Amino acid sequence: MPVLVITGTGTEVGKTVVTAAVAAAALAGGRTVAVLKAAQTGVGPDEAGDAQEVARLAGTATVAEVARFPDPLAPGTAARRAGRTPVRPEEVAEAAAKLATEHDLVLVEGAGGLLVRFDAEGGTLADVAGLLGAPVLLVTSAGLGTLNTTELTARELRSRGLELPGLVIGSWPGAPDLAARCNLADLPDVSGAPLLGAVPAGAGSLSPAAFRSAAPHWLAPPLDGTWDADAFGDRHGP
Repeated sequence: MPVLVITGTGTEVGKTVVTAAVAAAALAGGRTVAVLKAAQTGVGPDEAGDAQEVARLAGTATVAEVARFPDPLAPGTAARRAGRTPVRPEEVAEAAAKLATEHDLVLVEGAGGLLVRFDAEGGTLADVAGLLGAPVLLVTSAGLGTLNTTELTARELRSRGLELPGLVIGSWPGAPDLAARCNLADLPDVSGAPLLGAVPAGAGSLSPAAFRSAAPHWLAPPLDGTWDADAFGDRHGP
């Protein structure tokens, strides 16, 4: 099944922009792409959500959401506050599987980190990946503090028998500090997974045309790009 689940080590690590880059690179390679947001929170009914932002940047991707809640909170909490039925992992997996029958690649973007709860029973994006048997791409931050959250997420994925094909740094700074430079070597070490890309800070502010042109250069060949981890490390490492 051509499904890739995309999660982050936490909020604001660049997950949506990375999802857009993966979509743009796949579209540039001639593949059809769908983007499914498991649970969109913090936007109104007529506002563009993360899936729509991915399509704006990446191009002609099909977009879908399983649920949308107005408060900018974890999906389970946002659903409870809205007095609405929470999204269930089974619903997300079913929606992704249906999209996979019609597209070459389906990107399922979570909310926050891997274990953010969808419902009172503790359903998470990890459960979605398990139901689909899908690999999980992990978006990390570049600087101080990322090693702990990255290793914890990688350990949780493996404890569940889920595949972690690699990591993508969601916002690589224009002037990386020592911690960020050292993390280029340390992130693969603590996670046991390769770096598959680094998206520059501010990439989401590029025009759609510029974003689509650049995206394959931010991602490694397994993600339909040309980025080289060794060359990047030689250029930016300590």
